[in-house]
Amino acid sequence: MKMAMVLCLSVASFWTSAASLKVGDKAPNFKLQATNGEFYQLSDYLGKQTVVLAWYPMANTKVCTQECRSLVQKGQLIRAYNAVYMMASVDPLEDNQAFAKQESVDFPMLSDPTKATAKAYDVLNFLGVASRETFYIGKNGTILKIDDDINANTAAEDIANNLKTLGIEKR
Repeated sequence: MKMAMVLCLSVASFWTSAASLKVGDKAPNFKLQATNGEFYQLSDYLGKQTVVLAWYPMANTKVCTQECRSLVQKGQLIRAYNAVYMMASVDPLEDNQAFAKQESVDFPMLSDPTKATAKAYDVLNFLGVASRETFYIGKNGTILKIDDDINANTAAEDIANNLKTLGIEKR
């Protein structure tokens, strides 16, 4: 059963991409609660930092856990840049809190249980979960890059390399 769920999530990620949002578009603002209880919104970072918003399908699944572990274990590669990174899913806050605690997460993990933000970013797939896509949002609020070719095991390295390629300044 669990293997079938992982396969379905992988297929769903493959079939859905952020077709309506493109590089150069204004990123939709969001205000979502994180596992630390705080609320995060894109507009708080405008003019200050690049935002990396990594959508993932479901807490406590194999590939999502691999991606999360990469960001925990090698997050310093991303923190070297003037950027903030966060993961987001449509999971209930309680599920994400348990996942964050289990994985010793040191970055915001956002919950979008209403799915409104996932719909705005066009990542909600036919299974009702978010597709695995990472948005790079510039200080001016425009989308710099949309990455839907995520390697969960090297997610942190890949984000850092993308930030470098995009010319994001180091701290």
